Amino acid sequence: MADFNKVILLGNLTRDPEVRYTPSGTAVTDLRMAVNRRFRGSDGQDRDETCFVSVTVWGRQAETCGQYLRKGRQALVEGRLKLDEWEKDGQKMSRLTVTAERVQFVGGSPRGGEFDDGPAPRQAQAPRQAPEEPHAREDPGEPPPDEDVVEDEDNLPF
Repeated sequence: MADFNKVILLGNLTRDPEVRYTPSGTAVTDLRMAVNRRFRGSDGQDRDETCFVSVTVWGRQAETCGQYLRKGRQALVEGRLKLDEWEKDGQKMSRLTVTAERVQFVGGSPRGGEFDDGPAPRQAQAPRQAPEEPHAREDPGEPPPDEDVVEDEDNLPF
């Protein structure tokens, strides 16, 4: 069976992102997020649990995060788990982080480089392609199909 490594997080940034660049010029940004969970405990009381997650964003997406995200802003992150391991003072250390594959800004629209509390930004859509030219008809005298004929423009449904 194949392995599967996918993480989806919706949370708030705990600090402003800072963009840095690798020696080869690739942008990288580290985001720190707080992801909250509300649940009812065994005593019947509502409880909140916060999980703090480090997220690494690469490339153009890292630059965009640095430009538009700020502390407290909400973001939706899709990515994968990564185990970071290092040695400090002779002791082995490790932590799980998330490498972002996609970051979506939530809760505002860009205005002057900042987000306000207005409507959420729309997803960018692929440009619409012009309809293809109909294939050449074998008989040039053949009339076009009925759906191409508009008899009364005032009765169009749009």
